[in-house]
Amino acid sequence: MGVVLAIAAGGSYAAGFGPFARGDDGPDPAAMRQARAFLADWAAGRLPNAAGRTTDPAKAREVLQSFTAGLDIEKPKLTAAEDGVKEEEDGTLGVPFTARMPVTGLGTWTYESRLPLREQGDGGWKVDWRLSLVHPRLSETEKFRLQREETAPPKVTDRHGVSLVGDAYPSLAPLLGRLAGDTGGGGPRGAVELVDRVSGETVRTEASFGKKPDPATADRPVRTTLDADWQSAAERALGRADGKNASLVALRVDNGEVLALANSPSSGFNRAASGTYAPGSTWKIVTSSALLLKDAVAPDDVVDCPKYLTVGKEFHNVETSEHPGATFRKDFTESCNTAFIGLRGKLDDAELGKVARTYFGVGQEWHVGIPTYDGSVPVPKDETEKAASMIGQGRVQANPLIMASVTATAVSGRFHQPSVTAGNENGTRTEPLPDEVVTQLRGLMRATVTDGTAHVLADLPGEIGAKTGTAEVSDDQDNNGWLVAHRGNVAVAVVVEEGVTGGGSAGPVVHSLLSAVPEDPS
Repeated sequence: MGVVLAIAAGGSYAAGFGPFARGDDGPDPAAMRQARAFLADWAAGRLPNAAGRTTDPAKAREVLQSFTAGLDIEKPKLTAAEDGVKEEEDGTLGVPFTARMPVTGLGTWTYESRLPLREQGDGGWKVDWRLSLVHPRLSETEKFRLQREETAPPKVTDRHGVSLVGDAYPSLAPLLGRLAGDTGGGGPRGAVELVDRVSGETVRTEASFGKKPDPATADRPVRTTLDADWQSAAERALGRADGKNASLVALRVDNGEVLALANSPSSGFNRAASGTYAPGSTWKIVTSSALLLKDAVAPDDVVDCPKYLTVGKEFHNVETSEHPGATFRKDFTESCNTAFIGLRGKLDDAELGKVARTYFGVGQEWHVGIPTYDGSVPVPKDETEKAASMIGQGRVQANPLIMASVTATAVSGRFHQPSVTAGNENGTRTEPLPDEVVTQLRGLMRATVTDGTAHVLADLPGEIGAKTGTAEVSDDQDNNGWLVAHRGNVAVAVVVEEGVTGGGSAGPVVHSLLSAVPEDPS
């Protein structure tokens, strides 16, 4: 029967030139090329080209167009497989393929189908058009229909039950859908259904999308760790950034719970938690920890602070300042780059990264409740990069969430994985800082407010400790300005892009925040 059909289709099978003309080596390469070309054109949206490879171009174009458009399919992935290729009873060559159909806003519908190819009289191959090649259940009597079901996401509240909405808290607007969808089952749902073409009745559901809410929790608000008063104050404080891109994080020292997270501009990219910045001199908190941990330096030791120091390239201090005969305490409070770089020989090449990971959790995988970048401190490639790493440059990367956490760890001695929602997995493993090191770090940060570069905060109530930072970006851009601070049970970090100096740009932002909130959160 197969031979008769082959002759009817074009005659060449009888002459020994059928789909497996090469014996057991596999299907005719020309047939496989045509199959792959058809699938590639279909996937790329070149529907006239795809249809032109079939035995019924007009009908094929119409069906392919209505199928993808009617089901909101975008950028399908169609993959042919040589395994399972076989000659069918009707004389066609059946090529199996996998269809991965992304349905806009819902998910991907994946199924298997077969592409029938028929040899033509001229020896070429065409896709033998039929509805079932698009999907095995597509037919003259049944078609597919997309059903969408929009469900209102659960409300998101702060730690005290105050409703958080994007209009009132603009920086949270891009995050609220994620918070509600991840925990409450909100967001879009839908299904691809097979229906009768005449009655419209559903025959079966082919694919379902979206998370069904748990009836027991569907109406329960999603409570976050945020504090509405702190969030409002943070949004207002970023107004002091003079229109520059900036971000702020405030979190509790005792448990890492995030009280406020704000970005300017408020829409789009979440710089505060996902940004990748050189932390500049705020990183000297970690560098100081590494030095103090091995007794490589003490606060009262003399560590000279020259204007310049050359390590492969010339390093200098902000405004090329110098402090001859300075103590390490003075170097910290005045943020002396050359003094810190001069101590690089006290640390092994991998030691700064090890301390950052072991004690501060930097570079480990954090589960905060929102997407985050969790920092990187690679082993320096050479002595110049090691010098840069000592002052938070080179390839050291962080963001305000990381630096607020670093500050909280430094003044408490213990790393607590930051969180925006409760119940997140904690896969981090850290060790506590020795009490003596914590005491020394607190003293250094306090002196930076009373006698150093963070004097902008000195008039505020409470025993505030801080560290400023400037971070070079490129030769044609101003430095980013940083400031981290702690007061009571709260640690804060702010970065202002192209802010020039930390005290001058990030300082007013932190001052505005701490002026507007109580010394300790409830």
